Order: sequence, then C-alpha cells, then structure tokens
Amino acid sequence: MQEALSILQKYWKYDSFRTPQAEIITSVLDGHDTFALMPTGGGKSICFQIPAMMQEGICLVISPLIALMKDQTANLQKIGIKAIALTGGISTDEISDLLDNCQYGNYKFLYLSPERLQADWVVDRLKNLPINLIAIDEAHCVSQWGHDFRPAYLKIASLKTHFPKVPFLALTATATERVKKDVIAQLGIENPAVFQKSFARENLAYMVLNAEDKLYRIEQILRKNPQPSIIYVRNRKACLDTASQLESLGIKATYYHGGLHITEKEKNMKLWMEEKAQVIVATNAFGMGIDKANVKTVIHIQLPENLENYYQEAGRAGRNGEKAFAILLNNPSDIQYSENQILNSLPDKKFLKEMYVKLCNFFQIAYGEGINEQFSFNINQFCVQYGFPPLKTFNSLQFLDRQGIISLSQEFSEKVTVRFVIESKEVIRYVSLNPQDEEIILTLLRTYPGIYEIVTAINIPLVAKKSGAKETQVMAVLHKLHERQIIDYHAKNNDSTVTFNEIREDDRTINRISKYLEEQNSLKKDQFEAVLNYAADNTSCKSRQLLSYFGEKDSKDCDICSYCIQQNKVSVPNTAAEKILHLLKTAPMSSREIQFHSKFPDDALIFALKQLLETNKIELLPNNKYTLK
Repeated sequence: MQEALSILQKYWKYDSFRTPQAEIITSVLDGHDTFALMPTGGGKSICFQIPAMMQEGICLVISPLIALMKDQTANLQKIGIKAIALTGGISTDEISDLLDNCQYGNYKFLYLSPERLQADWVVDRLKNLPINLIAIDEAHCVSQWGHDFRPAYLKIASLKTHFPKVPFLALTATATERVKKDVIAQLGIENPAVFQKSFARENLAYMVLNAEDKLYRIEQILRKNPQPSIIYVRNRKACLDTASQLESLGIKATYYHGGLHITEKEKNMKLWMEEKAQVIVATNAFGMGIDKANVKTVIHIQLPENLENYYQEAGRAGRNGEKAFAILLNNPSDIQYSENQILNSLPDKKFLKEMYVKLCNFFQIAYGEGINEQFSFNINQFCVQYGFPPLKTFNSLQFLDRQGIISLSQEFSEKVTVRFVIESKEVIRYVSLNPQDEEIILTLLRTYPGIYEIVTAINIPLVAKKSGAKETQVMAVLHKLHERQIIDYHAKNNDSTVTFNEIREDDRTINRISKYLEEQNSLKKDQFEAVLNYAADNTSCKSRQLLSYFGEKDSKDCDICSYCIQQNKVSVPNTAAEKILHLLKTAPMSSREIQFHSKFPDDALIFALKQLLETNKIELLPNNKYTLK
C-alpha cells in the first residue's frame, strides 16, 4: 500500500487512509468486485480514484448527479489529473470527440450518467477504451427500493459481458440491508467483497426538539454555538426568508439553492466557507462536494422526506471529530404541512401524462420528434401557463429525469441578447474614451460579427473567458452600454435547462414508466412514515433509531442525543412544575412566555411541561399555548 499512500499524499495531501479506504483499494487492485457502504463524508471517491491512478488505463465512473460529476472532474483537473465528464446537453459529435480524447489523450477518468449507456454506439466506443475499473457511484439508485431508483442504472449490469475481467466498485452512503442485497443482485456481481462502515457517529448528538417558535429556538442554538452552521429548509423562499430573519437578529447568514446564478452560489458559499457568515440556509441542492470539517450544527426546520437524506445532511456536522449537533425542530403543525408538501405532491399516472404532453407542446415538439433537443426552461412560467401546481410539477419533472426521458438541469441561466444600435465609428470613439471596457467590447465584436445587423444571443461565460474578465464585469459593461443607448440589451432569466432524451411518444412513454411511478410513490410514503416515527418516538435513543433503520440492530445508547440527555437528567424539582402551574393560573402561555417568566433552562422547561402534560395537569391549545386542565 506504499504506492497508494504516496499518491494520496501527493495529490490529496492526506497523511493516511480512513477505515476502510485502504481495504477497499486493496480489494479493487486484487481484481475483486466490491460493494462499499460508507456514510457521508467517509471519502468514497478516494476508493476508486487511487486504484485507477495506480494502473494503466482509464476508470469509468457512472454517476447520476451532473453537479457532482462537474465538481469531481474540476477538482481532479485542479490537481493535474486528466478527467472528462459526458454531462447532459452535449451533442453526439462532441461526445464522439470526447471519447476520442479518452482513447488517445491519456485521460484517467471518464464520468458519465447511466442514461448514456442506453445508447448502443456509446457502449461500442467504451469497448475500445482501456478501462481498468468501473465505479458505480450512488449505487442505491440501482435498487427499486433505493430512495432515488433510476431504471437506466439496470443497464450497468450489461457492462459485465463487455468487461468480464474489470472489477466493479459499487459505492453508496445510504442503503438499508434490503437495498444492499438488491444492488448486488441487479449489478450481476457474484461474491463481492463487502465493506460496510457503521453508520454510528459517536461525536454527533441527534436532537429532536419541540419548538412552537422555531426562529426563537434557532437563535438560542446559534448564540450558544457560534461556530459554522447549516440550516436546511424545503424551498427557495424559505431560504431567503430565514437568512433575512437571522440577519435582522444580528446573526450573519447567507443562503444557497438550485435557482441561484453560479456566481451568486460561489459568492455565498465563499462567505460561509471563509466564516464571514456563521450560517448558510440551504435547500437539499447544497451539500455535494462540501468539505468543511468544523460545522458545529446542522438544523432541519421542517421534516425531511426520508431518513436517508436526513442522515446525509445531518452528517455534514462534526467531521473534525469534535462534538456536533444534528437538530430536527418539530411542532404539531409540521405533520400536516409536510404531508401536503410531500405526499400530496406525488404525481399519479394521469397527472404525469398531462404534464408531459403539455411540456412537449410548450416547446412545440411534434409527435415522433424532439430527441436531443435542449431548451431553457422557467418552471414557474410553465406552471402558470397551464395551471399546474408547482411542487407536483417539479416532482413529475424529476421523475422523468430519473427515468431518462428528459434531463433536467436546475442551474440558473440568463439568456442575454444584444445588438449595437450606433455606427461602428461611434463604438470606436467610445472605446477610446473608455479603455477599461475595450477588451470586452472587442471580444463581443470579434465573436459575434453580425451583432450590428441582428439581435444576437450572447454566451456570457465565453465572452468572459475570451476577454480575460469575470462574468460580473462583462454584465456590468453590457448594462453600461445599454444605459448609454449604445446597444439594445435584453435578459431573460431561466431556472433550468431541459433536454429531451427520447422522441415524443406520449402514451407509449408514460405507460412504459408508470409502474415505476407507483412503486416509487409507495416507497416514498413508507419512507415518510419512518420520518414521522423518528420525530415522534421518545422511547429510545435517537442514534439507535437511525442505526436500526439502516440495519444495525446491536447498537448502544449514545448518551448525547435528546432522548439520552432527558433520561440521564436528575428529576426536575417539583418547584419547577409548581412554578409553571402558578404562572398558568394567570393566563395561557406559550413555552417561550413561560421560559421568560420562570428563567428555567430549555431542557428543564421541556421536561417539566412533558411531565405536566402526561399527568393531565395542563393541555396544549390549538394556538400552541399551554393552559390548566
């Protein structure tokens, strides 16, 4: 393993491997098919990157996440390792050129989505590559019992016939025992070496806290723990609202969601990474490739869709080994709200078909046409035009994406069109008076020679790259030129790009995938039921509850979760309960009001209220105030 360790130190700057990275690498180098179940933050990518670097040839990495593919290839290129990703929206000619590069350009990694394997010509081209390892990332997607099942993943098994001597390495961070067995069966790998690291995080305190006033509770938590924190919310509006509320309380906060422009994502991420903002409020779009070891607190202020996602998101706290907190804030109204958000927004076959037909009509795709066509897409505009509920529509689009019917890229884009409206000699005069804008303007004129005669769509990143400027600088110059009536300028915002991967066939398409829709809806309901049980179960250790869900039945109490702390506490003196009863004689009060008057610590207050509720001395009113019974 000395060579492997040298590569780790040279490229990734780590001194040693984490358990069980070295064992997995050895298994792969020995030519064994391998299944690795490693919790989030466990360093899965190292397990295929290092053995690939130690051998001649190229590693094929199959991943469903476009953002993660881009992130990993960019990171490899930064450290001088040649890597290519075949992401969505690339033409057939471009794919062919990239595969030529893989064959003759000494590349070490080729990333592609499972949908690419559905094109026979792509598989034929792969056969000619010197592939030394096939890594299947997010391998739970192979299983119909996995939380993100994608039928295209079933095609991976056919690679075994073309590469019988090349080891498969299946990697996932979240898989129940049922999913693990199904993945191994569906990939067609026999007698794999299985490495399963315990899901236990001894330094992570899982807390489920009842909170009528969540913002007040968040403020308490963040002031008590002023280190870097993540707050997960369900939608983009909640991102902005929560960050703004925290800022008004004097807590430095920023936000992150899939609809932000790449420059704004990078700016906000940098604020948080450099700890100029204590908190980043985010949707589940945030997390991939995030490597910040000193996150102290991860707070979920709404119930998550499933425990798989919750475990991954919560697990971003405490990666430095110090004590950290994964907190789920809960109140009685959350269940109904989350059911509306999650269960009632699951599309049925009828809605899916109607939405798909309207989507094709929206882009004027005729029956039997549309394959490989790509469009900028504003989901809200689409929903308004056809009167569709946004969340159910988004879930339908995501389902079509997972089935490979379309590719949905949720990256903010801005379509910019420009035309110069003054004569060229006047433009030259402007440039001579404004030399700081010269390079950008000349780049526009060189790149788009017809820009004087017709309205021209501008590729902002391309202009920035050619002129050596930042995208924000290019936009600033365009705005200035527009204000001075030198150009006509129009920008149309889109929050997604949609690519049609198949020809339009309406009934035939939807009928083929509808059985998967029914199975996935049933699975999502079961998974959400497990979330409700986790949030409501006050009879056992929270860590043990999560471990049990993932198949670890022989775990011990963690002694640091909300349940264990409550059990280990000395009984609250009767005076606490008496004080609360005395206060409630004057008027019904919320827990916040009771705390203000009583000065009880959080845990003591919750324990006393729980005791009084259980002994029927008080009750909770619909307005979340306590009153005497």
